[in-house]
Parts: sequence; C-alpha cells; structure tokens
Amino acid sequence: MRVALFVTCVNDALYPRTGIAVVRLLERLGVEVDFPAAQSCCGQPQYNTGYRYETEPLLRRTARAFAGYEYVVTPSGSCAAMIREHYPRIGRKAAGEGRGTELAEAAASLAPRVYELTEFLVDVLGVTDVGAYFPHTVTYHPSCHGLRGLGLGDRPRRLLAAVKGLDLVELPGAEECCGFGGTFAVKNPDVSTAMGTDKIANAAASGAEVLCGADNSCLAHLDGLLRRADASLRALHLAEILAAAEEDPLP
Repeated sequence: MRVALFVTCVNDALYPRTGIAVVRLLERLGVEVDFPAAQSCCGQPQYNTGYRYETEPLLRRTARAFAGYEYVVTPSGSCAAMIREHYPRIGRKAAGEGRGTELAEAAASLAPRVYELTEFLVDVLGVTDVGAYFPHTVTYHPSCHGLRGLGLGDRPRRLLAAVKGLDLVELPGAEECCGFGGTFAVKNPDVSTAMGTDKIANAAASGAEVLCGADNSCLAHLDGLLRRADASLRALHLAEILAAAEEDPLP
C-alpha cells in the first residue's frame, strides 16, 4: 500500500520528529510513504480568522499536491477536520457566489481520501497493536477537532493500550478543551491560559509521566504551560509513542 503523508505546517516547522515518527511507524507496518513536496499550509489559520477568500488558493494547492493518492494520512486531527469539514463548505460558497465549481470539485475529490493517523491505523490497516514499546505511564488528551469534529472515539486509546510496557491512566476532565483553539489562544490569551492550566493540573493529578495527544498544536500550548510551571510531566505526540519499538526505542 502506498500513501501520501500530509505532515502539516506546524509539524514541519516545529515538530519534525512527529513526521519522522509517522513514516517510521507506517513503514514498519509495510506501508510505502510518499511526501509530496508541493504541500503547504491547509489554510486553517486563515479560515478560522475569517479570511475565506485567502484560503481558496491553499485549497487548490493542497488538492493538487495530493491528487492521485488513494490515502492521505496526517498526524493532525485539526488539519484533517479542516479539509474534510471546511473545504467542501468553501467550495459550496464559491459555487453559490457564481464563481464556478472548481473549488467544490477539488474539495469533493480530496476530502474523502484524508485520514487522521489513528483512523488510518484502525479503520484502514485494521491494527491496534503496532509493535510499539514505551515503558512509561501515559495519559491521553483528546483534542477537540479529533474528538468532536472527526469522531475519533476510542481509536487513540486502543492503540495506546496495546503498546508494550505502557501504563495508560485516565485523564480527569479529558473531554474538556485545553484552551488552545488555534487563533482563540491569540485572541483570548487569559481564557486560553486558564483552560490550559486546568488541563495540565488534571494531567499532573493522573500520576502520568507523559501527556499524550494526537495534535501538536494543542500539545504546543500545553507543553508551554508545563515548561513555565517547571513540571516534570512532558507532552508527546501519540505518533512518537507508537513509532518507538523495543529494539529501536524513542531517542
């Protein structure tokens, strides 16, 4: 099986290890991974801030970059939700404004082929035990886009539960937003910080060594708060845990 990796701009710029982990994991499972170099930002920051027209060129670029791939895999629930939920809306708006069907057709072609990483592992490859080894106590934060937008459900937890050596503990108030919310954190910093502070307090109360998530944008917010609090707890993307193996542990 051959797939395209949509690494996302956040991971490309700030968390390249997550992209490397996805490739390492998928190749271990027998999947051939391509990285279309033409990919860039999906346009979520622009769209969330109200710049719909400025998002349209990024929709076109993303659709062209991933044309021809049956599966497009991304380690980001928020970017997957942007393409699957909002690209079709952008296309419909453009058509409704009498500007043709190009964007709607591009969105309709791409959206069904985009999978968040845990969806792809569980629903397409049909695996929960990916041969990972991570001897640490971990708690999982379900980011809002994955939880509410994509409906990931228990897929991430099932994958974590199958990791050898990993002790998965419950996160109190797990379904509460961490406060990041993309541009929300910029527009409402005090509210965002208060929400994030509650989240890391709950994570610390769980007794975990690692706060795991499937979206590095949320983890960046939480990790910043953890560092400022000089906490021993660390934030880590789920892909990096799943990529770790007993004979090839996480650096």
